[in-house]
Amino acid sequence: MVFNMAYLRLYKTPLILVIISLLFYWSFAYDLHRTDYIKLLSLYTALFFLFYKVLQLTKHNLKLLTWIAFGFRAIFILSIPNLSQDFYRFIWDGRMILEGVNPYLYTPKSFISNAEFPIAQAQELYNGMGSLSAGHYTNYPPLNQLCFIIASAFSGKSILGSIVVLRLIIVAADFGTLYFGKKLLDKLKLPAHHIFWYILNPFIIIELTWNLHFEGVMIFFLILSLSLLYDNKWKLAAIVFACAVSIKLIPLLFLPLLFQKLGWKKSIGFYTIVGLVTILLFAPFYSSQFISNYAATVALWFHNFEFNASLYYIAREIGYWFRGYNEIAIIGISTAIIVLLFVVVMSLFRKNKSMIQLISAMLFALSLYYFTATTVHPWYIATLLIFSVFTKYKFPLVWSFVIILSYLSYLQIGKADKSENLWIIALEYIVVFGVFIWEVWLKRNHNNHNIKTHLHS
Repeated sequence: MVFNMAYLRLYKTPLILVIISLLFYWSFAYDLHRTDYIKLLSLYTALFFLFYKVLQLTKHNLKLLTWIAFGFRAIFILSIPNLSQDFYRFIWDGRMILEGVNPYLYTPKSFISNAEFPIAQAQELYNGMGSLSAGHYTNYPPLNQLCFIIASAFSGKSILGSIVVLRLIIVAADFGTLYFGKKLLDKLKLPAHHIFWYILNPFIIIELTWNLHFEGVMIFFLILSLSLLYDNKWKLAAIVFACAVSIKLIPLLFLPLLFQKLGWKKSIGFYTIVGLVTILLFAPFYSSQFISNYAATVALWFHNFEFNASLYYIAREIGYWFRGYNEIAIIGISTAIIVLLFVVVMSLFRKNKSMIQLISAMLFALSLYYFTATTVHPWYIATLLIFSVFTKYKFPLVWSFVIILSYLSYLQIGKADKSENLWIIALEYIVVFGVFIWEVWLKRNHNNHNIKTHLHS
């Protein structure tokens, strides 16, 4: 009891902040309407400040921080997300597979429009996912589908039950990232508490734990792969990397950057293993129609979808001035080619041999992709945030705070609307680009100037 009282006295302030955070997270989980903009912004801002202070005050007590991270996530276990509709499609896909139907071959709309209800609660799931998702083929890779199957298998006909299982999978992945991320920080001789800039971040807790986005599972596999690669277990690292690709396709962007780290011979082996494992995982769903459907669905991100973009919106306006219409198809493909060329150039000419150099290159490659992309949903930033943990760059941390503005940008007072407020988008990216330019160019030039001044004084 004496020890406990001493412990409480020692951590009185951070524990008070944690209790306040728990109350705010509870309000987020069970008492927040999506259109309540002031409350959404106020809660998020307060939670971000509290997160910063708690980490600042308790950064040397990793065990306490781990328990706090668990407690924050536990608040959301029985909560239904209201900032994202994607989980309805997750449950739909999982139940379809359990019924023996390939979800890559049919859209939900194709069933409901014909008054066919192939799974339990089909109409409710269809209504929940919205017309955009219901009208397109699924784009979720096979290991992501496995998670949906598990949730559907264990929850029966309960949507809330499926949500709980999906959430437990994502939370387990977060703690896997905590474990292997901390180990990788130790290997790189970086402060172990840096991993909590990711694990305790309100953005991660809300977007992944609450809104049920599987970037967290992909990140777990990606960090595990990098940890294995550091230990020169490149074959096993390739298998795990393929698992990351089979959750989300985005790690494919990083493959060329591994060339310097691995060398010619190992690179060919690594790429071959990743390719074979990925094909093997997709194989149960294979058909000629699957290939055409999946390719068409992925192409939507370059040809059709627009949300929370930055440089793309500028290019779009220039296109309007010169052509009089939206040239998204041309711009989307052009920017994708630019990003690919940038990655290839970095893989050949930038030093990526050390793990920190490699992760920094991944950070810059993905940043360019998101800076030029036509669609940047909030949860996409999670991968940038985990990379920043292992580098000196903090602009992803700032972005994880201002990204909340993207939820306001397409909402009109009183109801959701498909139009975006470009002034709000501009505010978000002015902050992000400002910090990015300072960290990448101005800060370095400032430091070089100070060094030269010191040498000549």
